[in-house]
Amino acid sequence: MPDKKNVKKESRATGKTSKKNGEYFSGVGRRKTSVARLRLFPEREKAALADSVTINERKLKDFFPLPEFRDIVLAPFGVMGTKKSFKVLVKVSGGGIRGQAEAARLGIARALVKYDENLRKALRDKGYLTRDGRIVERKKPGLKKARRAPQWKKR
Repeated sequence: MPDKKNVKKESRATGKTSKKNGEYFSGVGRRKTSVARLRLFPEREKAALADSVTINERKLKDFFPLPEFRDIVLAPFGVMGTKKSFKVLVKVSGGGIRGQAEAARLGIARALVKYDENLRKALRDKGYLTRDGRIVERKKPGLKKARRAPQWKKR
């Protein structure tokens, strides 16, 4: 029989999950072929946000060396302001660097909504809660690319 202290409890209504190491809010984000699964831990003390984000067990700055992608990942926290500090653990797989950054952004936005339902409207207005479903179209037989036909020649 499992020990009750180590059993994971999750409330479907709130999305809160409590474990031995503390309460966290989970979220999943997808973009193209990238999938980001993350946990958002509310922090007691203030910390620099860029230092408290870990992606695939690496610091945010190490995983996304370009500031453009770091800004994409941290964008949902800008809507919230600097009211609260969080520790974010992200596992991301598949796709390219931009798809991974945008998948992480969607996951963070979804977790923030579970944390505070009042943030939904602000995040929705910025477009952070919208799943971008555009993916690469498959190549069809007889064509050079998805839609590009071979050049036609008369003779």
